[in-house]
Amino acid sequence: MAILLNYSGEYDYGLANPDLGRTLRIIAEKGRDAFYDGELAEIMVDYFRRIGGWIGRGDLAAHQTEWVEPIKTTYRGVEVYSLGPNTQGLSTNQILNICENFDLKTMGFQSAASIHHQAEAKRLAFEDRAKWFADERFSQTPIEYLNSKPYAAERAALINPNRVMDRAFPGDAPTQGDTTYFSVADKDGMMVSWIQSNYRGMGSGLVPADRRGRTLGFMFQNRGELFATAAGHPNIYAPGKRPFHTIIPGFACKDGKPWMAYGVMGGGMQPQGQAQIIINMVDYGLDPQEAGDAPRWQHYGSSEPTGEPQQGVGRLHLENGVPEATKTRLREMGWDLGPTDGGFGGYQNVMMQQNPDGRWTYGAASEMRKDGLALAY
Repeated sequence: MAILLNYSGEYDYGLANPDLGRTLRIIAEKGRDAFYDGELAEIMVDYFRRIGGWIGRGDLAAHQTEWVEPIKTTYRGVEVYSLGPNTQGLSTNQILNICENFDLKTMGFQSAASIHHQAEAKRLAFEDRAKWFADERFSQTPIEYLNSKPYAAERAALINPNRVMDRAFPGDAPTQGDTTYFSVADKDGMMVSWIQSNYRGMGSGLVPADRRGRTLGFMFQNRGELFATAAGHPNIYAPGKRPFHTIIPGFACKDGKPWMAYGVMGGGMQPQGQAQIIINMVDYGLDPQEAGDAPRWQHYGSSEPTGEPQQGVGRLHLENGVPEATKTRLREMGWDLGPTDGGFGGYQNVMMQQNPDGRWTYGAASEMRKDGLALAY
């Protein structure tokens, strides 16, 4: 088995959380109903009564976890799977679909041309993200169209190879840090890509406790911050609605067989980072660790699903290691380059390697930019 773990921020190996242990034991013994409609639910509801919160017993009891079909695209023969709205997983597919229209390999690894086309693909994909992505039960996102190759070709045609676009626009589709990621694979070939986050900081800062002050050991999330407030926006707040959110586990197959369970943490960096990992491995032949260690780019300033407008051409941040000649050429193209800011995500990967003369084996990679571990036994 190969296991990759990563913690965003400092991790104290001496930390003990017996309250959370007690909560998990109750769930293990009494099942999910203990949390949503049992003794744990009662503690949470009573806690919200005391602090003037709005969550009631009916809200918890009505919760239903959903099994969803992932969205698939291909990138030069590799099958890439993402989660659909209300996540941003479709953005990974769109970036790759647009980039597939260009010969990035010939442009050269870490070249200005390659980074320029990738970053412009991100800008175009994120404008669609801002316009369309929301809880599908309330607003139908035209996923099939946005994920299609013909649409990607139309979007790719907007990219000027020599100059940054003055403004990126969403497509006219037809009407119809705080994160922990790990990848796990077992001896039988089962691979799992898993990500979770309480969102900003440590979440809401609210830790449910009973009247004796004994907590349940966890903090509530605050992803409701990512709703839009403009009337008519697909992502506008509504009762029972899930907000847009950024957490997206990644998975890829090759020749119809599992290839990689991978992820890149970091808010809006996630689809940008996932696309860069796939491009580094498929176009430039890097192995999983090299693909993660390679200098990354991140673009800020696109429109947001919360209703915030784009900020001109935004700013393209480049990590240390990008050649100076590349930076010079990107500035000539019109890019506003930002410094290395430490916001280039956190990457983990377990890869299944098909061996022609024997049983498949695993390869694993972890992040050099923050705490991470590739562990096999």
